[in-house]
Amino acid sequence: MGSGTEAGRRGSPRPGRGRELGGGWSRRRFVEVLGGAAAASALAGCGGGGEGGAADGQEAPQAAPPGQPSSSAAPEASRSSSGPRPLYLGTYTSAEGGGKGIGVASYDPASGRITGRGTITGVQDPSYLAVHPDGGTLYAVNERERGAVTAVRLSDEKVLGSRPTGGAHTCHLSVHPGGRWLLSADYGSGSVAVHPIDASGALGERTDMVTHSRPAPRSGQQGPHAHQFITAPDGGHVLAVDFGTDTVYSYRLDEKAGTLTEVAQAHTRAGAGPRHLTFHPGGRYAYLADEADDTVTVCGYDPSSGRLTIGRPQSTGAKADTNYPAQSAVTPDGAYAFLANRGDNTLARYAVEADGARLRLLGTVPVEGDFPRQIALSPDGGLLFAANQRSGTVSVFRVDGASGELRLAGEPFASPVAVCALPL
Repeated sequence: MGSGTEAGRRGSPRPGRGRELGGGWSRRRFVEVLGGAAAASALAGCGGGGEGGAADGQEAPQAAPPGQPSSSAAPEASRSSSGPRPLYLGTYTSAEGGGKGIGVASYDPASGRITGRGTITGVQDPSYLAVHPDGGTLYAVNERERGAVTAVRLSDEKVLGSRPTGGAHTCHLSVHPGGRWLLSADYGSGSVAVHPIDASGALGERTDMVTHSRPAPRSGQQGPHAHQFITAPDGGHVLAVDFGTDTVYSYRLDEKAGTLTEVAQAHTRAGAGPRHLTFHPGGRYAYLADEADDTVTVCGYDPSSGRLTIGRPQSTGAKADTNYPAQSAVTPDGAYAFLANRGDNTLARYAVEADGARLRLLGTVPVEGDFPRQIALSPDGGLLFAANQRSGTVSVFRVDGASGELRLAGEPFASPVAVCALPL
């Protein structure tokens, strides 16, 4: 449904390190005025950091040697199986009407009701969030011209400091399952980076950075655009999704040195614009959201080699003339998958069949918001959260485990420029 501009759709800096449009307007400011009309161009991006340095004023403490388990105490609510549970919200602090930092809230697992608790300030443009496996430390990207990643201790909400990624406009991050390494993707520079995590949860200086130089970016792209960096379920390989090169890169991570070795590449069809990869719990299949051509693809995964095999494109169920699939989620039992459709403003529902090898479209439901940038399931899979960027809301849906149906749980929660919801 057209190759549209992700920079326009989310307010991202212009690919090619955030250069400005005429008159000194950043691409995001330009798009904020044009709204949906800007979605017709052929560029795409990860979100929009403002100009300026990453996490100005944040001093990162010296990191202890990696490999030690974190001693950070997990918040009591995150350890409890009943009662309110923590919810953290990402935003753009540099956007007009944006947030002041990382939103802090709680949600009721039974009703889905969200209650605001405050804000963790001192973190700039925290557009994507992840939590340490022990629940004690939160990590945020700083999606700015000088990309960075920030650690926050959750027991007292203390910002532990930031580290530069070496790239531009950091848009995604994840924690390796062992808890020793933070993986991040830089949209603006098309690079991925690795940082060590010390015993306190704080970050050390990066141990590796790789810029995607081959294959060459497709026509209309000013460079590679890394959109996501995750660990495969086998734990032995890490995969990076690059929108600009239509490629998913597989690396082996040296868990002692924190270095990357490329082992495979998987190429989508030209112009697909891969954005987000979600693994089935079985570990042999994954689902790739291709935002530029409005499709989703089932991929096979070989744990022994780290190689991904990309299948045929499938429908996102969108009816809108212009739609950009964003992020997918799979229920913990692997029975159902969901996809956020920006433009169509719906959530697509799929039945997962053949042990993960097939997706069968069941239909779509309105997201009850504008431009669902990101979705996430609660740990038990009972609730689905959708962060709606343009409406500044978070919609919550109850997930029927037997049918995969989604039912809206009350009125959406107001959250300025909501681009990420992380339920714990």
